[in-house]
Amino acid sequence: MGNKKAGFIILAMALGLLMSALDNTVTSAAISHIISDIKGFDKISWVFTAYMLASTSTMLVFGKMSDMFGRKLFYLIGISIFLIGSALCGTAQDMTQLIIYRAIQGIGSGAIFPISFTIIYTIFADPKQAAKLSGVFAGIFGLSSVAGPQIGTLLADTWGWRWCFYVNLPLGVLSFLVLFFALKESRSDRKPKIDFIGTLFLIISTVSLMLALEFGGKDYAWGSWQIVSLIAVAVVVGFLFIQVERRASEPILPLPLFKNRMVLGTVLACLCQGAIMFAAIAYLPIFSTAVLGQANSNGLLTPMMFSLMVGAVGFGFLQRFFSFRTVFAFSMTMGIIVSYLLSVVSHDASKLYMIFLMVLLGLGAIGPLMSVAQNAVAQSVDRKYIGVSSSIVGFWRNIGGVLGASIMATIVNNNYTALIKVGAASHGIPTDKIASMGNPEQLIRAGSSLPQEVAGFLRDSLGTAINHGFVLCIAFGALGLLAAVIAGPLKFAMPVKPQEAKPEQAPTPSV
Repeated sequence: MGNKKAGFIILAMALGLLMSALDNTVTSAAISHIISDIKGFDKISWVFTAYMLASTSTMLVFGKMSDMFGRKLFYLIGISIFLIGSALCGTAQDMTQLIIYRAIQGIGSGAIFPISFTIIYTIFADPKQAAKLSGVFAGIFGLSSVAGPQIGTLLADTWGWRWCFYVNLPLGVLSFLVLFFALKESRSDRKPKIDFIGTLFLIISTVSLMLALEFGGKDYAWGSWQIVSLIAVAVVVGFLFIQVERRASEPILPLPLFKNRMVLGTVLACLCQGAIMFAAIAYLPIFSTAVLGQANSNGLLTPMMFSLMVGAVGFGFLQRFFSFRTVFAFSMTMGIIVSYLLSVVSHDASKLYMIFLMVLLGLGAIGPLMSVAQNAVAQSVDRKYIGVSSSIVGFWRNIGGVLGASIMATIVNNNYTALIKVGAASHGIPTDKIASMGNPEQLIRAGSSLPQEVAGFLRDSLGTAINHGFVLCIAFGALGLLAAVIAGPLKFAMPVKPQEAKPEQAPTPSV
């Protein structure tokens, strides 16, 4: 098997990753068409929540299964589930059906991301080449965020919103077929024992925690019985999960991995990176449209996502010159700097200045870890744990994302409401209107119909509330610096001499 076959494998995985990464951004662009066709505006957030819950809660499971039974097998299973979910989404007749089908998509996505990186580390013995490819693969996510909204709008306007899901089918089928024929599967000589109880406890605790973070401070108060109950279930079942894993012969999540300083440091860094990234993605569009008065949020999100892609690819090539600790520290320091600048940015800041901040955020704070984190973990664990360790990175990034967006929402909403209450009387806002005015969507939808003085007051209050919210990102950046200390001095490993002897011979693509 030569360079040509290895190239086909890379292409197949790139297509699978692109398909999975595009899905959320394409769906977001088509959401207005979906609502106008099948209704269900009150359930719309679940279209995205169901996908995130399913993908995050199954990520570690698929990673471990791929270690036990083969990367190829579970990558193909993941692609198949994703394609089934995509086809079903295109046939949905109401919002409930669409939510269920999105959850099926999410289960498949939970396999595609971690196993793609695992296959790269397995078939390329040269870590330098594997690092470059992982950087390119991470950049695909940035590319999808830039191109997704445009593709989604074009498909929805031209052929209808259902094609936003059907478009996955040719990409997925091509990825499936190429990988099926090109990738050689290595098989274990023994029959592994599946940790069914640990798997069940992991899914229950993860879903409970993510639901609590998703609903807390928004749909329900943090002290409500609903949120307290969800957190209690997450803690109790999580404790039981740890006890089961300590005794399992083949644990779904090998706990000794967390004794590894690099794994622990990377997990913490990715949690902080996810918190900063998702908080920015959630509130920069609101700041752009409601505070700065721009027609849409593309002017901010596109530069951020494009620079994220450049940062991921660039650091994938450059990381061999630095220790992983240095990259972590640089990324978190940039996160602190940009978060501080966003916490004090003027409410009439120029578009050029905001683009400058977005480039710093994507290129320096978020992009580097998209590829480097995967490599740091892959080079610090036993090869039999590469699948589950790659899953750990994505799992904790998603948990951090939900955590950051949820706490950010609580800070912004509470600050916004408090500022309105203080200035309501002086700006002629009736007491019974304070609650409705405290919803940022009210300003976005009805801002032009409000009296100029009131609209200006609300915009300024919302801008201040979002400024205060980014103080949270400063805190996460500071916590991320601790991750750099924990990670230790491990540096990118160069290939050993025997591998350099025959540079013209491609590694055998087998997993």
